[in-house]
Amino acid sequence: MGHAPTARQTGGVTTSAASGASGVIPADADRPVLRDFGSGAFGVYVHVPFCATRCGYCDFNTYTAGELGTSASPQSWLEALRGELATAAAEFGALPSATPAVSTIFVGGGTPSLLGGDGLASVLDAVRANFTLAADAEVTTESNPESTSPEFFERLRAAGYTRISLGMQSAAQHVLKVLDRTHTPGRAVAAAKEARAAGFDHVNLDLIYGTPGETDADLDLSLDAVLAAGVDHVSAYSLIVEDGTALARKVRRGELPAPDDDVLAARYERIDARLAAAGLTWYEVSNWAANDAARCRHNLGYWDGGDWLGAGPGAHSHVGGVRWWNVKHPARYADRVALGGLPAAGWEALTDDERYTEHLMLTVRLRTGLPLADLAPSAHSALDRVLADDLARVSGSNLVLTDRGRLLADGIVRDLLT
Repeated sequence: MGHAPTARQTGGVTTSAASGASGVIPADADRPVLRDFGSGAFGVYVHVPFCATRCGYCDFNTYTAGELGTSASPQSWLEALRGELATAAAEFGALPSATPAVSTIFVGGGTPSLLGGDGLASVLDAVRANFTLAADAEVTTESNPESTSPEFFERLRAAGYTRISLGMQSAAQHVLKVLDRTHTPGRAVAAAKEARAAGFDHVNLDLIYGTPGETDADLDLSLDAVLAAGVDHVSAYSLIVEDGTALARKVRRGELPAPDDDVLAARYERIDARLAAAGLTWYEVSNWAANDAARCRHNLGYWDGGDWLGAGPGAHSHVGGVRWWNVKHPARYADRVALGGLPAAGWEALTDDERYTEHLMLTVRLRTGLPLADLAPSAHSALDRVLADDLARVSGSNLVLTDRGRLLADGIVRDLLT
């Protein structure tokens, strides 16, 4: 059946397949040399690196209180964040074009909800203090259901947040246990309803499918819960066993089986069918929305090749074809901010070939598809094979994946790039 769709993200942004390419500047080189803004949307991603516990499957740049000790805290992180935002605003102010209004903000992690409503309000205030927000800006925060409450959502709504993304993962207790998730199965649905009651029109629930031990019945239980929650957006990702995680060690020792590709593909088809029947339509391979307004505009900014500032430890930024990534540890991040300049660990100026690769990788995953005019001449023979194998179709002037093609999206990209 092929491979189920996946989404590789680091610090809230999709990672480049071209990392390590010739455009990369050593981490100890001068700070990023910025060019100018591109023509797309401009967003701000804020990385909150704190978690109460470490999930067994997670390889994101996150830290528990025990891991940090006294080297960093939410207070020192927020102070450093304010400094980075001020520095970035000054650097952008020196570019030829005026800094665009911020159209989207996404606060991710980690577990942003550990900051509480007041803490997250302070994060948004820090962005506002340094950048102009568009009148219709989308402002999202991720939250762990266990660290939310009706009062929490009411505080966020009053602060100016417009969208909530809740990590549900599964409604089956034994699946959550394998993932080392700390919330109880029913809490995600309750949190989603509390967010809606607080005035949030746009609420997302995240699912992970293909966890060792998960059955079709477990997945159906999760989908029943998602639909009962009345959310207008769902993200569903197949489990990836990342090197260096507790889950990877268990799989390597034979304590848990590795996810099966055919099972993952079948689960994806099951998810898509249930969500489509409920009126949620896919707009990116791993994301479904009830209508256009429910789509995550911040993520669309990544997929459409826009510009964004990634603030916080380990966050990635992209402006006008220049990408940089911050130092990872919160204490070292704060030290770098205090020294002045952007707290980058390294940067790269993307070549035309790298930008083409990333454009193809991301755009082909969208329901709107990849403009045929954007394909290099060398891709035309592969294009003919993709069309002949019913992996994609031509819709207007765009190449759009078929249902079968969505299961093989990564392979299609590789063929088109060969």
